[in-house]
Amino acid sequence: MAVAVQGAPSKGSRDREPRPGLVQRVKLSYSKYWYAYAMVAPVVIVLGVLVGYPLINGIYLTLTDANSLNSARTIGVKHIPASYHFIGLHNYADVLWGPGSYDRFWSHFVWTIAWTVICVTVTYATGLGLALLMNQKLRARGLYRLLLILPWAVPTFVTIFSWRLMLADGGVVNAVLGSVGLPEPSWLADPLAQKAAAIIVNTWVGVPFMMISLLGGLQSIPAELYEAAEMDGATPWQRFRHVTLPGLRSVSSTVVLLGVIWTFNQFAVIFLLFGAGAPDAQILVTWAYRLGFGQQPRDYAQSATYGVLLLSILIVFTSFYRRWLARNEEAAG
Repeated sequence: MAVAVQGAPSKGSRDREPRPGLVQRVKLSYSKYWYAYAMVAPVVIVLGVLVGYPLINGIYLTLTDANSLNSARTIGVKHIPASYHFIGLHNYADVLWGPGSYDRFWSHFVWTIAWTVICVTVTYATGLGLALLMNQKLRARGLYRLLLILPWAVPTFVTIFSWRLMLADGGVVNAVLGSVGLPEPSWLADPLAQKAAAIIVNTWVGVPFMMISLLGGLQSIPAELYEAAEMDGATPWQRFRHVTLPGLRSVSSTVVLLGVIWTFNQFAVIFLLFGAGAPDAQILVTWAYRLGFGQQPRDYAQSATYGVLLLSILIVFTSFYRRWLARNEEAAG
């Protein structure tokens, strides 16, 4: 009597089996990791309310001619509905190449780029120098570290107002400069001096973060590498170049990226130091605030356009920066 034996399905038959659809995969993932979704849900909801909705609404405003005169508002018991219109990409065209676009956008864009590059470079170099110093065996090293962290611990607005008093005419800074026979600039009135003052204050605020981050990176470099380099006859500069800098690559890439993003969007230093004045020292983010809240009528559409352009610039920069770092890491092996 012949017995029929059912063999295992062939490889071809297994390949032809339909894969689960997207809905089925989501259901399977949810049934398996429901607790993870439950933990993440509050954060997603909060981010959606605080970040997602304003971002979408801001992008929509860039496509309109909304301002404080045609937006919905309530006066007493009377509600006035919005009367602004959809105008497409007109705001972007007007900001980028419309009449007076250089004075309204490009001059502030050039200064924002220069401000970011100068501040991040000076802050990183100063933070690295202090980190190298604090990494040495010094007497009362803990006290020095505490004093250097204080500018970061003090609230930013307190620091900026203190610097504003010191940089004012007749302040401490000009008094010291005058006592040694140096010129006494008008830090809060002269356009060039205003830019220099903004860089000085932002450097003071940002150096402690750079120092602490780079000091942690220095302490993670094995001491054996320095000992081996010294035994091979490497000079201090060669040890710094071939041991310290490569050992700080990952930390440096992170702090530089964060420094660029924070400095590019550094609203507090410029606004609290100069207020609505100093038009030449205004960076893009403070200029956008000035359009939306510092003039009458308030131009919400133009202000939102500046915000979207700022976000786009940072996204493009971050993408290229990460790719450049990845290529360098691959080249270094």
